[in-house]
Amino acid sequence: MRTLCCCLPLLSLAGSAVAAATDPGPFTDRWVYVARNLRQDAHVAEIERIVNTAADHGLNGMVLTGGFDTIGLAPPEYFTRLEKVKAICRRRGVEIIPILFSAGYGGGVLAHDPNLAAGLAVVDAPFVVREGEARPAPNPAVAVTNGGFEEWDGEALRGYLFHDRPGEISVPDREVCREGRTALRLQRVGELSPEHGHARVAQDVAVEPRRRYRVSVWVRTEGLQPAGTFALQAYSDEATIVAQRPTLPETGDWTQVSMTFNSGERRQVRLYAGLWGAKSGVVWLDDLRLEETGLADVLRRPGTPLTVRSEDGRTTYTEGEDFALVVDPELLQPHTDPLGPPIRLLPGSRIQEGERLRVSFYHAQPSQSSQISICMSEPKVYEIWETQARLVQQHLAPRKWFLSMDEVRAGGSGRACKERGLTMAQILGDCISRQMKLIRRVSPGAKVYCWSDMLDPNHNAHGDYYLVEGDFTGSWQYVPKDLIIACWWHEKRDLSLRFFSEHGFRTLGATYYDGDDLENCRDWAQSLRRTPEARGIMYTTWENKYALLPGFGDLVAAEAARSRP
Repeated sequence: MRTLCCCLPLLSLAGSAVAAATDPGPFTDRWVYVARNLRQDAHVAEIERIVNTAADHGLNGMVLTGGFDTIGLAPPEYFTRLEKVKAICRRRGVEIIPILFSAGYGGGVLAHDPNLAAGLAVVDAPFVVREGEARPAPNPAVAVTNGGFEEWDGEALRGYLFHDRPGEISVPDREVCREGRTALRLQRVGELSPEHGHARVAQDVAVEPRRRYRVSVWVRTEGLQPAGTFALQAYSDEATIVAQRPTLPETGDWTQVSMTFNSGERRQVRLYAGLWGAKSGVVWLDDLRLEETGLADVLRRPGTPLTVRSEDGRTTYTEGEDFALVVDPELLQPHTDPLGPPIRLLPGSRIQEGERLRVSFYHAQPSQSSQISICMSEPKVYEIWETQARLVQQHLAPRKWFLSMDEVRAGGSGRACKERGLTMAQILGDCISRQMKLIRRVSPGAKVYCWSDMLDPNHNAHGDYYLVEGDFTGSWQYVPKDLIIACWWHEKRDLSLRFFSEHGFRTLGATYYDGDDLENCRDWAQSLRRTPEARGIMYTTWENKYALLPGFGDLVAAEAARSRP
């Protein structure tokens, strides 16, 4: 394993201090990324250790994900902890840069109002009335072929597009099964698929456009390593629609796992279940199912209307007169009934017993496990953000702010977006521009940074992006040029840094990502030195790994020294 000490001589603390005190060229900002929401006292102690290490090795800033999108909901003890963190950073000369305003990971806004999730449309889903309640009644009903894994042609599983290494990795098990006589056993994955850890089964299924579906499967594990390698996925044209990685024990009895997806305009979807990146263990699958859901996670706001009509479309029924107000009490939560709440008829309703209905509505939809994006076209979102910005300014008064605008994986399908007549690139650009304006209303002259990916044609600024209805191409044209772009895809760093520099933006390199050495940090530092108007670099860990932080600080100090004339 290569470490920093075998790559370059470590600088002394005095050397780091000298480098920090002189002009650092493209390394004005020398930052560390810290994710602590200050909901417990231990976070303060953890931040203190990180800040001390950073300061000892020449770093001058901490990008803090400190729960700032929900600061208006924070209890009094949160602010006590925040004051302690401020004192620590002030004492060590480390600037706090708050990161906030996430649209892609919308939990902050959704904590204020879960109905602000980006809505995917369901159009004319069939419901039928039984005993005063209307529930889903799809016709024709969707199904997985051979979902019980009962039918085999020798080692080949009937009805499936493929399964990995028939007879070796994926085999029938007629002794261990949950129902019927056979289950699918996935085994020897580390031995037979060491590079990718694949042990999967896939089937193309017919769906109706603009419907929401739930896929479920029962799973049993024995010695599965590492955790988090089992997944359910829905694909279309080799692109991921939705993926779910449930938390499964290393060894555990039968557990049902599920995910939902919206078919969009598609009539066919490819379903996957199995292992990605597994090293060892055995997994059994049984009873793979697909069903059309109802009003689970239905969104109720002006931009996501609900319509109930007769089957022939001639009569539109009235909420509050023909049927009760429709609300999902388990919105964005695990559902007691996975199909969601029924439509309950009111006394005197024009809807008749046994009548078939057509129901259109919008629902929230995770794109990757629990990730839910928010609607960037709803005015209430900006009201929430402005309130949080004022509180951040009141309690922190930062000179630099960081926009958490990455991986916006849903949007564009709700009425609020469509009525604007804008592309998704324009909607995103307008969102970021409005964020900058409201920050500068409370903090005039503030510098504003932003993740790069949604503005980068080499990264996520394109069409066919997860659940997004529309195209992000050209989004970089709709944001102010004084926005500082934090590029973070290592393999594309030179393309991205050059692109933003040529388009008049200043840049920062976000590096590291939890490896065992600092090789990509060296790559980033060298690329930044070649980039006009680059202004910094950040140690970015998603797994809270700070063992390499001292070496990172010394590396940056050395690169800063090389950058000086």
